[in-house]
Amino acid sequence: MRIAIVADAYAPLRTSAAIQLRDLATEFITQGHHPTVLIPVPGLQSTWFLDDVAGVEVLRVRSPRTKDVGYIRRTLAELYMPFAVLRGLRQSTLSRVRWDGVAWYSPSIFHGPLVSALKRANSCRSYLILRDIFPEWSVDMGLMGRGLPYRFFKIIENYQYSVADVIGVQTPGNQAYFTDWSALPDRRVEVLQNWLAEAPDTGCSISVRDTALAGRKIFIYAGNMGVAQGVGVLLDLAESLGNRKDIGFLFVGRGSDSQRLCSDASARGLDNVRFFDEIAPNEIPGLYAQCHIGLVSLDPRHRTHNIPGKFVSYMQCGLPVLASINPGNDLVELIEQAQVGRVCTDTTVESLGSLAQALVTDITQDENFKNRCKALAARLFSPAVAVKQIVEALRV
Repeated sequence: MRIAIVADAYAPLRTSAAIQLRDLATEFITQGHHPTVLIPVPGLQSTWFLDDVAGVEVLRVRSPRTKDVGYIRRTLAELYMPFAVLRGLRQSTLSRVRWDGVAWYSPSIFHGPLVSALKRANSCRSYLILRDIFPEWSVDMGLMGRGLPYRFFKIIENYQYSVADVIGVQTPGNQAYFTDWSALPDRRVEVLQNWLAEAPDTGCSISVRDTALAGRKIFIYAGNMGVAQGVGVLLDLAESLGNRKDIGFLFVGRGSDSQRLCSDASARGLDNVRFFDEIAPNEIPGLYAQCHIGLVSLDPRHRTHNIPGKFVSYMQCGLPVLASINPGNDLVELIEQAQVGRVCTDTTVESLGSLAQALVTDITQDENFKNRCKALAARLFSPAVAVKQIVEALRV
């Protein structure tokens, strides 16, 4: 199949979305398909540029900036973005390509007009890979009320859903959000798990043995440190376990809260904590090989269900997890049933600390933790499984 993949991030960017889409596009090729990634690129000198990234065809199209700009300017840029990509596509050497299907990745919620145009021109089906339910999660987090901005974004969101033939959500719990939508003719919502391609351990620029954490059981948090992640509770955990000289905490990544968290750790005098900037994706296996337990945190105000990409990477590398997440999240049942870690849902540092210490004991007594984690990753979080599922939906 000739498949258009619409997104707003791709390699060589290091974001989780860019990595996921790289793995997805590569797997499409492995399974005999021809994917082309269509992405907007602010500041591109030409209207369009056809790139080759590790064998994947990528059409980069000039578009307005949507990052590090004001709220109104960003919204206007997001609204214009799909039309800019469509214009660039029509001016490119791919203008006469016939697509057999369209898959697009959300966030963003603004790709609807582009996908609609591609569907009409090619009489094909579309698959929405939905990773965040926006604006609902912003309301949950207290970042947005249900006033005019919310109603505006709901219109955009609902239009995006109207363009989709199939929506792939992260967990079973999110399917309930689409009960009315899935009742419409020729519409289906299904669970499409996150995915991550296996990567070899090629080493890492971070060496734990060269830090004050050498010789300790290392809890690792690697990834975005923003408001939605609620990472502050993990610093509270580190402080509560300050008397455990056999335990250390490593934080690697960036995000809107990363500098504040690093400063907070210094202000508290936490000598069992170290912060590092983000590293290249191919260094992650080498980083995890030096650690013992992966950390997952989500702000407890979340009501939508989410399986963070870092959880998938922990499983793939055989790291058991300690999770502090919102009650009712599907991840709770997944971790407990697969026996790949411990979960705290009551947000108290005392409970989280007890679970952390219990998990340290667990991993020294249970040699099968690593195997269970890897088995879960192979069963649920494989790019091969995701591609087969998307292709099947596009062919119906």
